[in-house]
Amino acid sequence: MKARSAMESRVETVTLTSRKYGAVNWLGLQTLIQREVQRFLKVGAQTVFAPLIQTLLFMMVFTLVRGGDWPGTERAYADGLAAGLVMMSILSNAFQNSSSSIVIAKVQGNSVDFLMPPLSALELTIAFIVGAAARGMLVGIASLVAVAWLANVMPAHPLVALYYAFAASVIFGAIGLLGGIWADKFDHLAAVTNFIIVPLTFLSGTFYSTSILPAPIRSISHYNPVFSLIDGFRYGFIGHSDAPLLIGAAITGALALALTWVCWAVIKSGYRLRS
Repeated sequence: MKARSAMESRVETVTLTSRKYGAVNWLGLQTLIQREVQRFLKVGAQTVFAPLIQTLLFMMVFTLVRGGDWPGTERAYADGLAAGLVMMSILSNAFQNSSSSIVIAKVQGNSVDFLMPPLSALELTIAFIVGAAARGMLVGIASLVAVAWLANVMPAHPLVALYYAFAASVIFGAIGLLGGIWADKFDHLAAVTNFIIVPLTFLSGTFYSTSILPAPIRSISHYNPVFSLIDGFRYGFIGHSDAPLLIGAAITGALALALTWVCWAVIKSGYRLRS
């Protein structure tokens, strides 16, 4: 009895409390970003190197069909085309990363992996968009290297090119996140890609300068938000744009912030995630 009393006296009462975080759960945020990055790096042959084949095919076909200079400049057509194709790779891969991450989680039933941990809606939004931006930027760099033997890819204004590349990654990472939340299966996601993403990309001046279009169509094409991304990114490489650069920068910056806010609001509401 004495031994038991002595043992009980040495037992300390431990009060269980929830772990305290500051304004931001930095550990959880970092972990989810690493998960998103490692998810596409694990299949790098499919997510990073496969898009280079499409970029190279477009580059070789269009440079064979059309030569000469880019309209309004003394730079080769291949230089302007290369910038458009690299931007197309950036935005398409940023979209695919965030959208596929959410849809795969829904299909496999493991959405709980990121919904249960103590992560706020803003932290989830930032993590998914940063992961998408990382893939977009990485594929963009790889695409630049891949087409370097076909065109001059030395940027005339590196900071401008970097801004538009990052803005495109954020915008289409956010669009992919919204598309993934809305979609219940890959067929829904394919519909978004085929009927929204591809038409916006192909009709935005990726392969051509909008200055060669007739007046009504040229004006309409400038309302395409993807046009501002490609036009600004191309200016960063060849020093020529088809529309005022500052207006394009303001539009893309505002669009990135607005879409990020929409993603936060949708995730916070639990729409199609907690049902």
